[in-house]
Amino acid sequence: MSTQSSVSMDTLVSLCKRRGIVFPNSEIYGGFGSTWDYGPLGVELKNNIKRAWWRDMVWARPDVVGLDGAILSAPDVWQVSGHVEHFTDALVECRSCHRRFKADELGTNCPHCGASDFTDTRQFNTMFKTFVGPVEDDASVAYLRPETCQMIYLNFRNVQLAARMKLPFGIAQIGKAFRNEITPGNFIFRTREFEQMELEYFVKPDTAAEWFDRWVEERLAWYVRYGIPPDLLERYEVPDDERAHYSLRTVDIKFRYPFGLEELEGIANRGDYDLRQHAAASGKELDYFDDQSQEHLIPHIVEPSVGVERPLLAFLVAAYAEEVDARGNKRVVLRLHPQLAPVKAAVFPLVRRDAGLVALAQEIYATLGPEFPTIYDESAAVGRRYRRQDEIGTPWCITVDRQSLEDRTVTVRERDSMTQERQPVDELLPELQRRLREPWAPPER
Repeated sequence: MSTQSSVSMDTLVSLCKRRGIVFPNSEIYGGFGSTWDYGPLGVELKNNIKRAWWRDMVWARPDVVGLDGAILSAPDVWQVSGHVEHFTDALVECRSCHRRFKADELGTNCPHCGASDFTDTRQFNTMFKTFVGPVEDDASVAYLRPETCQMIYLNFRNVQLAARMKLPFGIAQIGKAFRNEITPGNFIFRTREFEQMELEYFVKPDTAAEWFDRWVEERLAWYVRYGIPPDLLERYEVPDDERAHYSLRTVDIKFRYPFGLEELEGIANRGDYDLRQHAAASGKELDYFDDQSQEHLIPHIVEPSVGVERPLLAFLVAAYAEEVDARGNKRVVLRLHPQLAPVKAAVFPLVRRDAGLVALAQEIYATLGPEFPTIYDESAAVGRRYRRQDEIGTPWCITVDRQSLEDRTVTVRERDSMTQERQPVDELLPELQRRLREPWAPPER
């Protein structure tokens, strides 16, 4: 059997729409500016990625707690943080077609019309501005947050005291963020509305460099643990002139997407910039009292930050495979980590006209469904049903046949190897739960 491990963006986008993973937003009105809706399978995949991140970054660590901060906040937050001044992109406009582009991503010719006549570069703030209340004036200006971390800094003392945390410790958050990108694109890779998973890890200043290196290694290992081959990942040390205004050091984890090697996640050493800025501007103390040294200090912050959509796309790219057997039959399969797979099991009666098979299959579905996402399917030949589940990454297919009515055993087919074995119906749930807890590695490509 031969395997093709690469996938084009066109193929992936088509699969996502056909199978209910990602739909274009406002499609019946012609779409709307690189915004996307997540379908029945997409919302499960997205939630599974967030759940895995939260489990590993928060639940599994005694030194990390969570927060859910507001999307809107006092405009002073963004002034003090430097976003009003520094959160900008260099913008140019084609004088011929009037399309606008990021200056650092533009060649000598307009990618839309081919002209080479552009306006002078100007800075464009990428925060979305809105107004709070019925009057639209300067006094009512507010911003949709471009990152989730500022609410963590504002609540640093609240969380530290309420949760009785001692350095080093982290505060994690998952939530929506908004950036008015000049040139969004590459499907869900760069969008104006996205969801961030961020950890702000507070450490003593003299330990920041050590913790930074540890978090880079941990985040690289996390992607490998959930099925991304190491050769598709690369570490990139961001040079001084490319780092954000708050960063003392930044390392990007890059992934080999079909459109090139691009950022998957960033890990930044933000120093004490954010806490010091907000403390000075607000007049409120945002320091930490160290019991051992009996001194007050401003912690330094190590920040692993990633938008949910980028690992979602990376997991799909890494999982996609086309296999051709000796007879020339093609199988498309998503080899997603079972914990990330949108559907965990599919239940089939071998013959849908057989009332006994249907009744037992529905009994199994009713048992598994409340525990994890399960599909019941009785249409088409069983081989075609297997292929449908392979294409959406379902790890296990359960077939109820004649023997099932005699001894209450069923056939459990495994997605990656396509091996089948008999399992007692009454042991199915604990067996699949056991398999979900087991370490998993994708088959060799």
